[in-house]
Amino acid sequence: MKVLNGLMHGIDWLNEKVGQGVAWLNTLLVVVVCYDVFTRYLLRRSVVAIQELEWHLFAMIFLLGAAYTLKYDRHVRVDVFYTNFSPRRKAMINFFGSLVFLIPFSLLVVWSSKNFVINSFLIQETSPDPGGLPARYILKAAIPVGFFLVFLQGIVLTIRSLREWLNPNQEQIDA
Repeated sequence: MKVLNGLMHGIDWLNEKVGQGVAWLNTLLVVVVCYDVFTRYLLRRSVVAIQELEWHLFAMIFLLGAAYTLKYDRHVRVDVFYTNFSPRRKAMINFFGSLVFLIPFSLLVVWSSKNFVINSFLIQETSPDPGGLPARYILKAAIPVGFFLVFLQGIVLTIRSLREWLNPNQEQIDA
């Protein structure tokens, strides 16, 4: 039990640190978008690299911040029934959802993106657009990294959900 709690704590710590770091990318994204809007609409000039940087930052925020969002249960839920369920029933749904969908899908994305990322690194992929950003392989590497972090947080969610489901009135040690 102590090892399991330590593992869960370590995963939570990792995703907390990654999430805090990714949060700063939001500030950078706002600055880049403001600069792009200023130069495009007031100075009447546009830079392809700045436009690409906007979606690169957004992709990094989304991919690397997903596990942090899952940790705090702040992801989008489109379910009119779930909100009215008891904590025990929510835990049961989260347990089976994580075990059947979240964890396998995360592993599938990590595994299937492996060659995609390796090939991008091998050819030192850059933007195909003139004036675009170099090192597109860094952005592509965020796909398996982000989904691996979601996989790890999914393990924590599965364990916590199982504990809540089986012992709904017991205070959780690792919470």
